[in-house]
Amino acid sequence: MESKENNKIKDIKLSKNKEIENLIKGNIKAKNLKYKNNAKNKHIYKITLMLLFIFFVGFIFIVNIITPSKDFSEEENKKLQQRPKFSLESLEENRFTKKYEKYISDQFLLRNTWISIKSEVDKLLGKKESNDVFLGKEGYLFQKFKKPKEEETKEKIDALNRFSEKFKNINKYIMIVPNSYEIIKEKLPKNAPVIGQLDYINEVKDSIKDYIWVDTYNELLSNKDKDIYYKTDHHWTTKGAYYGYKSFEKVAKLSLKDEDNYNILKVTDNFYGTSYSRGGFRGIKGDDINIYLPKEDKDILIDYIEENKKTSSLYDTCFLNKKDKYGIFLGGNHSLVRIKTLSDSDRKLIVFKDSYANSMIPFLTEDFSEILMVDLRYYMDDVDKLIDEEGITDSLVLYNGNTFFQDDSISYIS
Repeated sequence: MESKENNKIKDIKLSKNKEIENLIKGNIKAKNLKYKNNAKNKHIYKITLMLLFIFFVGFIFIVNIITPSKDFSEEENKKLQQRPKFSLESLEENRFTKKYEKYISDQFLLRNTWISIKSEVDKLLGKKESNDVFLGKEGYLFQKFKKPKEEETKEKIDALNRFSEKFKNINKYIMIVPNSYEIIKEKLPKNAPVIGQLDYINEVKDSIKDYIWVDTYNELLSNKDKDIYYKTDHHWTTKGAYYGYKSFEKVAKLSLKDEDNYNILKVTDNFYGTSYSRGGFRGIKGDDINIYLPKEDKDILIDYIEENKKTSSLYDTCFLNKKDKYGIFLGGNHSLVRIKTLSDSDRKLIVFKDSYANSMIPFLTEDFSEILMVDLRYYMDDVDKLIDEEGITDSLVLYNGNTFFQDDSISYIS
């Protein structure tokens, strides 16, 4: 009896052991199956993400191609790069690649929207920098100065020296205007990284040959408390441009006019410039724009060559109804503008310029019988031929520091 009961107990134990063994095996199989399913799902998830990314990039690429290019960005107050024309020569000289990269950057789908989104995120994180714009003291916005590439700076210096070598018989002046980032750096936010813009400007000064250097740095520095830069924009104010004119007068032997010779007229107190648009910092008061009108008004003719338009005023007031109110100065940037004056001078000036020149040129109209403004970012014709045909006596390279070092247009001077 006992053996039968023992055998029965053994059978029950064996049965339970098998059940436990089967249960364990079942769990292992279930886990293996679950693992395989998870691995499979992860693989499908990764492929789906990759396909969605490829689709998104492809969609953006196609839309960018078929969407008509915009000519001008009011948000950034600049002409936008158009699709460059391909040629073997431009490809070999790397001009095509650079222009195409700039074209993609300028014409990217919903570019302003992406910039705004990034600005909002930066603000939520409490940052004092957004899209390369610093929020400084007293409502000043500073566009960041980026360290120039050594080889690109050398290319520009070489181009300037080639130009100097070609045109030995004309007076050659150059002024690279420091930005607010350099002159009023004490208004930058605490711990903002400061790259000495002046060091790079002086490097150019020491490397160019047969140019007369226009020292705007010391003139601006000694007047830095006089609102010489806009708070919401990267330009100098008209007062800042006046001090630039004073710097030029000292070396170019011009007939300096004191500020008392002008009626200073405020044309707007609601100017929000490129730094405001790019940085996305809000709650900042708009800037005033003033224009200096000579008390002794003299006739003048401005000819916008490419646009086939002529006018008798240096100021285009229609821009006061637009976002780009700085465009009041000579209607913004153009490839070639000819200004004819009633000056008795036999001097003719060609200015290779960015938009900083637009607010300084009005001060020069009594010292030159003719002024040609050439913006090498948009001028595609032969510079040498233009100088020879126009009988130029003086040349001026006028760029602000940021544009000179970050834009390659001055390389096209020669």
